Amino acid sequence: MAKGTPATVAAARAGIPFDLVEYEYDPAVDSVGLAAAEAIGEPPSLVFKTLLIEADGKPVCAVLPSDREVSMKRIAAAAGAKAAKMMPVPQAERLTGYKVGGISPFGQRKTVPTFVEEAATGEAHIYVNGGRRGLQMRLAPADLLRGLDATMACFAA
Repeated sequence: MAKGTPATVAAARAGIPFDLVEYEYDPAVDSVGLAAAEAIGEPPSLVFKTLLIEADGKPVCAVLPSDREVSMKRIAAAAGAKAAKMMPVPQAERLTGYKVGGISPFGQRKTVPTFVEEAATGEAHIYVNGGRRGLQMRLAPADLLRGLDATMACFAA
């Protein structure tokens, strides 16, 4: 099993129960989340991706199913902003301390407001990145919200 990552350490410190699932990461894929879902044998709707967004120039974290896209209008509204756009990759990597493909909502270098797509509410468990490429954390959506002090919102397109 994988050694601890900042994500797994942060979740454990927060008292969040989770299981780790490792898979072979392929850097050539177009969608890391969809590839992860296929590799671990789960529907893409259960494997959530972590995206960094700039809402009125301020960073926010959006966690949503890997088979969905972010509505910039909806995530801006959820964050109380007028406009939103994707954060450039180098900036997202500096802010989180993770490489793209391994960005977890847990254990980021800087704590930012986090929003979880409400599609998670009907699921017994979901997967989020475990803090490195090829590592997923399986946990209950309620534990994800509690561990991140996140807000549930409808922002997927």
